Amino acid sequence: MLSPDRIRHLLSIYLIDSIDNAVVNQLGSYLDLLVKWNAKTNLTAIREPEEIVRQHFGESLFAGQQLAQRIQNPSASLLDFGSGAGFPGLPIQILLPSLQVMLAESQSKKASFLREAVRTLQLQTTVYAARVEDMPAAQHFDVITLRAVDNMQAALAGAVPRLAPGGTLAILTTESQKVTVAELTPAIMWADSIPVPGTDQRILLLGQPAA
Repeated sequence: MLSPDRIRHLLSIYLIDSIDNAVVNQLGSYLDLLVKWNAKTNLTAIREPEEIVRQHFGESLFAGQQLAQRIQNPSASLLDFGSGAGFPGLPIQILLPSLQVMLAESQSKKASFLREAVRTLQLQTTVYAARVEDMPAAQHFDVITLRAVDNMQAALAGAVPRLAPGGTLAILTTESQKVTVAELTPAIMWADSIPVPGTDQRILLLGQPAA
């Protein structure tokens, strides 16, 4: 579909550290599978491969590299809340293979795609095909990611109780939503927002439970 060199070029503006050939090749396989499934199942509104790489892969990998600088335990647990077609959780897993990543997606067709992607890419990722709110109350995660959620208030209400003490909540959103996120999460201390390269309004918010 796209050559490894083309994928690497498209991603270059998002990366704070270079990525190796194995990561690029896995991203290429993920892209091919996503485009194939997207032709018959509405996984993402963006269908052009180069735009998928830019908008989905690039933003997800940017978040992954930012998180890698903050995660002390390389095998920490990460929950991708409302994973959809796997963003940002699957690119983060490809980038950081030792993380214990769970993709939570309650829509059955999307969950089926995620399982196929995990199998094809031979990842250790698990797929939780139900609502996060239905998980056992004692289940917590070191990192929780949110991106492109339909209802931010409901998503945050479900995510915050799942965050382990000292954990990190990572939200890919827009500058205009920053105040709303802060108002909805009084128990979270947010660091300064991090602009996503190559975009006008996209930001990464990183927060931790208040002491």
